[in-house]
Amino acid sequence: MRKFILLLMLLGLSQSFAQNPGSYYNPKDDKYRLLGLKRAKEQFEAAKAEYERNQTMFEKQFISMKELERVKSAYSDAEVNYQQALLAVLFEQQYVSVVEAVKYQTKDGKKHVRLKLANTSGGGEEFKKLLNIDDKLFRSLQPETINDVYVSLLNETNAIISQPYESKIEELDYGKPRTIDFVLLQDLDAVTVNIIYGSGTQRAPKIFLQKDQSANRVLFQSDQFSQEVDLGGSASFSMYLELFSGSSNTYKLEIVNLPQQINNYFVDQVTQAKLSQFKFTESSQTKKANLQVYLPDRPTGDVQIDKPISFFVVAVPYERTKEVEFRQGKIYTKEEIEKLDLGYLKLEITPRGKGELKVNANQLYFTSLPGEKIEVPLEILNEGSRRLDNIEFELDLPINWTKEIKPQIIESLDIRKDKRVVITFTPPNDVPVGKYDIRLRTTCISDEKLVKAEDKTITIEVKQSENIFGTILLVLLIIGLVSVIVVFGIKLSRK
Repeated sequence: MRKFILLLMLLGLSQSFAQNPGSYYNPKDDKYRLLGLKRAKEQFEAAKAEYERNQTMFEKQFISMKELERVKSAYSDAEVNYQQALLAVLFEQQYVSVVEAVKYQTKDGKKHVRLKLANTSGGGEEFKKLLNIDDKLFRSLQPETINDVYVSLLNETNAIISQPYESKIEELDYGKPRTIDFVLLQDLDAVTVNIIYGSGTQRAPKIFLQKDQSANRVLFQSDQFSQEVDLGGSASFSMYLELFSGSSNTYKLEIVNLPQQINNYFVDQVTQAKLSQFKFTESSQTKKANLQVYLPDRPTGDVQIDKPISFFVVAVPYERTKEVEFRQGKIYTKEEIEKLDLGYLKLEITPRGKGELKVNANQLYFTSLPGEKIEVPLEILNEGSRRLDNIEFELDLPINWTKEIKPQIIESLDIRKDKRVVITFTPPNDVPVGKYDIRLRTTCISDEKLVKAEDKTITIEVKQSENIFGTILLVLLIIGLVSVIVVFGIKLSRK
């Protein structure tokens, strides 16, 4: 209650000086408050001495009670003015500083900020020596303490990114810094520290967060820590590397537990240059990189379809590269990696098979007579990395044509296997002569997905059927004609 009354007195300081005709108010006292405090102190001491003198005179009955009350009232006004001036100087000198702001990461992967605040007003002892202020009065006003300090962390759009959203320090004493721990809701390297304290004073310095150098490691972060990739395909893991070290600034990147059949390398996100080491500088303690991995075309003993592969990306300080060597073929556990006291990131890749259906044919152009059957042999291949199921054939036949497919459906076809299929077409007896294009569509199911082969077009040319009896008669006529000519020639030669 007392603090609240003193605060009200502070807010009404200028009005009190102006309204009290006996205070010798100087307008410059509001601007130069330390001089105003000196003036108020002198007036208070003079009023106090006058009150004590008049109190002695009253006891000796030299003055009346009314006269003593008048002097006492002036003394009280001078005391209030003095306290107001003292409060004005003290509140003006109050200052909360950000001593330290350290960013660090806990084992659960959350980023924290350890914020240290200090009361750097430092005016208490200086004022007492400068003004020879009464200790009792000075202590009652608590000049060494800043009350009700509210702190929060903001981003560039002034949104609160700290958890708790706002932290309160009841009392911040001079020479006794206080530390607050915040969880970062947004991972930033620079934040605004919003501070409200005292009588409503507000500060919002924007600061660059220090890194916890005691960790002595590189911390990883990746939004794409688990991916599914088709065999024969590739994946890219985007990584964010942040240095938390005061001794090492060059690190070598290692891949642990990834099968040899999976090729991999690191690239810089900006230049796309291949990397094996990173060097951090004082001005750049964060790096961005991509890990590129390439899966084999076919399953192997270590790379199996639908079986996740977990592996680690490890950052080894350059001076520890001889000490830390990962043996090829050995599977390291998370506990073994943690014992090495290195920064690491766990990633996962799941190989997925890809169905690929292909239809081969040695010949797609045929000739036929009306009503004559045409056989078209086809070779059905599984050139993917997953079994094919329920292979079906669909044909666009001309009107009145018939077909026969053997087999009608191929129930399953394993990787790299083939199957022979024969399609028999029969045109009607009265089919007009000409060329007929028949489209073949082949589909199947693989991993519950529809797979289509490239469509094939089979062309059949129907020709006019020949008259056999007419041909025989024509041949006989020709033979008879030749025979007559020969006989006639012989007779002429004998004559």
